Amino acid sequence: VRHVSIIRKGFTNKLTKGGTGMRTLALSPMNRLAEFAPLVVRVIVGVIMAAHGLQKLLAGPGNFGGFLAQLGVPAPTLMGYVVTLVELGGGILLIIGLFSRLAALLLTIDLVVAILLVKVNVGFLSPQGGGAGAELDLALIAGFLVILLVGAGRISLDYTLGIERGTAREARGTRRGRS
Repeated sequence: VRHVSIIRKGFTNKLTKGGTGMRTLALSPMNRLAEFAPLVVRVIVGVIMAAHGLQKLLAGPGNFGGFLAQLGVPAPTLMGYVVTLVELGGGILLIIGLFSRLAALLLTIDLVVAILLVKVNVGFLSPQGGGAGAELDLALIAGFLVILLVGAGRISLDYTLGIERGTAREARGTRRGRS
């Protein structure tokens, strides 16, 4: 079947021999930007988590451990340090794109525990009287799941160092005609 493509104001109209046409949005310029999506997700969720970890570090991980003790968390001081390290270190690792899937997994676990310990009693949205709902945590988890499923992307240290599947070395070999 022969077809003619006419591009007009961002739309493509493919006309087939029978005279029928189908209009679809031509997203080819956006497709070229798709490789930036993992970078954008990594940096946004990484900055948020690093800021939360830095806040805990500056206030003292032991102080956060005191809050965890009120919730009945075992070894609260140790867990305060662990959570601080996971949030600050994991956020930084996501920003630079190093060990991104591991960082995303640890941060997902961190926020699932936070939801189960704290946010379950608050609810999905922040109540008017104060407190934070689970909506931000769930949005961050969605970002972490993107990184877990898609990977860090080509613009990352994971890709540059060959840590990600489809390593930089393999990609260079494929471009040169090797298998």
